[in-house]
Amino acid sequence: MENTPPEPAVQFATEPPVEDSAVIATEPAPKLKGKARLLHGLQRISSSPSLAQLGRKRATSNPYGSRVALSSVSLASGRSYDNSYPPPSSGTGYFTAPTSVPATPGIDSPFFGSSYNRLAIQHREQGVFSSEASAPTSPLSKARPISRGNISPFISQVAISELVEDYFSLPVKEPKLARRENFDFWGEMPHEVKLAIFSYLTPKQLMQTSIVSKSFYEACFDGQLWTCFDASEFYRDIPAESVARIIVAAGPFVKDLNLRGCVQVEHYKRAEVVVKACKNLINATLEGCRNFQRSTLHSLLKSNERLANLNLTGLTAVTNGTCKIIANSCPSLEMFNVSWCTHMDARGIRAVILGCPKLRDLRAGEVRGFHNLDLAQDIFQLNRLEKLVLSGCVDITDEAIKTMIVGNDPEIDILTDRPIVPVRRLRHLDLSQCNRLTSAGVKALACFVPNLEGLQLSGCTALTDSALMDLLATTPRLAHLDLEEIAELTNVLLSEHLAKAPCAPRLKHLSISYCENLGDTGMLPVVRACTNLESVDMDNTKISDLVLAEATSMIRARSSRTTCAHSRPRVGLRMVVYDCQNVTWTGIREVLSRNSEVRKPTANSSSATYPTEIISMKCFYGWQMTVEEHTKRVLRGDLPAAARLERKWTEYMMANEEASTGGAGARRRRRRAREAQMLHADEEEGGVARSNGCAVM
Repeated sequence: MENTPPEPAVQFATEPPVEDSAVIATEPAPKLKGKARLLHGLQRISSSPSLAQLGRKRATSNPYGSRVALSSVSLASGRSYDNSYPPPSSGTGYFTAPTSVPATPGIDSPFFGSSYNRLAIQHREQGVFSSEASAPTSPLSKARPISRGNISPFISQVAISELVEDYFSLPVKEPKLARRENFDFWGEMPHEVKLAIFSYLTPKQLMQTSIVSKSFYEACFDGQLWTCFDASEFYRDIPAESVARIIVAAGPFVKDLNLRGCVQVEHYKRAEVVVKACKNLINATLEGCRNFQRSTLHSLLKSNERLANLNLTGLTAVTNGTCKIIANSCPSLEMFNVSWCTHMDARGIRAVILGCPKLRDLRAGEVRGFHNLDLAQDIFQLNRLEKLVLSGCVDITDEAIKTMIVGNDPEIDILTDRPIVPVRRLRHLDLSQCNRLTSAGVKALACFVPNLEGLQLSGCTALTDSALMDLLATTPRLAHLDLEEIAELTNVLLSEHLAKAPCAPRLKHLSISYCENLGDTGMLPVVRACTNLESVDMDNTKISDLVLAEATSMIRARSSRTTCAHSRPRVGLRMVVYDCQNVTWTGIREVLSRNSEVRKPTANSSSATYPTEIISMKCFYGWQMTVEEHTKRVLRGDLPAAARLERKWTEYMMANEEASTGGAGARRRRRRAREAQMLHADEEEGGVARSNGCAVM
């Protein structure tokens, strides 16, 4: 029996051999110093056979979770010593004992358990994997845990794939969006976006679009698109059924309803449908719906308590009972228009005034009964009216006007002899065609309507200069003055009062048509003083070409000129001068010439200048076509063509005069010149003109 050799003193740990491990040749170890020497000593301690047999058990708790933790020594040193070997001690020159335990198990961690894997740390040197220890820049950047299994904790570094150190610098690939099949773009669009798109369409276009599809139909008839329903613009183009269907669909959303002239809804059945649908109206206009039933109208008024503006012009269904319903159901009413409602009178107006304390705008043209002093006293006490239209109220008297302005039996100031009452808030007053008014009634307005901006007295034939003298001096904001058909007015009122009034710079519209006593003496100072005039009606008066020349000078002085040759001027002043016997074609030519005037370069301006404002005229019908064509060319910026037209027309008129030099034409021309000279002389002297003959134009 042979002697069995003794077992070696060192017992190897029962761990699987390292794969792909090569035999390491022993060479004399280099002398280490400092920190490297200390770490090498720790490595030798970790590979000692005496420590391998300790067999320390795993900790029952895992404070670090199931993940593998790094050794504190490896992290502290920044180097990897997992594959380190002790110095050779055998004579063969090779050492094959693996190190099965980590260094200095001082920390209770699952890293030291035999069943846990180790971290494989690889090193890269000049593009080739090296098994020698090197100092990486970051210990964690090259560490990757090995999954559990039958894999050795010591895996060759060649077999481990390279880890990228800077992971977050890699470009992120955008995921490709897969195209959806059968995608319904319109169906999946939000409803609000659809309404925003359809809001750019006109009502007629909405009706045409609604027949495209069912979804388009639902969107086109959505009430949010019809909050303002103005049928006056399209009622001729849309069938009655469509109009009724729109109102029914948009009923709860409609706030502004305008059915002016919309005859389609006059049928009682359609009107009832409209009334039942509209419950939130704020502005309602039913002007011209003459066949609107009374019961239907009353139902509309009772179901809309928020009404602020109500226009019932010309409705035969409006009575005094309708006004009582309005007074009881619409306390927020601010504008009320019942002009030309023939089946009511001033008693209904009084009920509205008493029941609607917020009323600011009252229009009751041709309504009877305004001679009632009780109604006038109610208007005085209300003192909220800013616009009062009583045109055509033929029974209104001076006493009624005085009561509206100063009340009944007011207290009189002994110094000024004027009533002591608050001033009125009136801004617009229309008393046109009130034939019973005299100068005494209009005088009552002086000093009590300082905010007045518009005054219409046309057709009040009994008025004289005394009615307006004090009124013009106490209305500094007056911008609209209508004195048509007041034959008793003279040039003194225009030259001495209107031209010198505080409202002269603000006056924009003046009408003196059919005032046959007014001429150049009164109008020339007015044109010079009222530099903001935009409209002047002077037909059937005694003005001459001098007023036209003065108007062109005023426009030329107040408007700026431009150096742009392609600029388009605007109409700055509109003049009506037809049937004026002293206006000749030379005055018309003066206006046309100024309209198309191009000033040549001067010392002050290095380039030509062009007009920015022109005068539009309505004159004798024989010249009107030429004037209109000339104005069209000027407005479109074709000044050379306008100048050619003006020159050709001048040559034509001069040729006609030369052709009629002898005979009746010459006598007629001399008679007109003599009459104009006498008229001008009489006006300069302040007398009455003697020219009353028949004028043939």
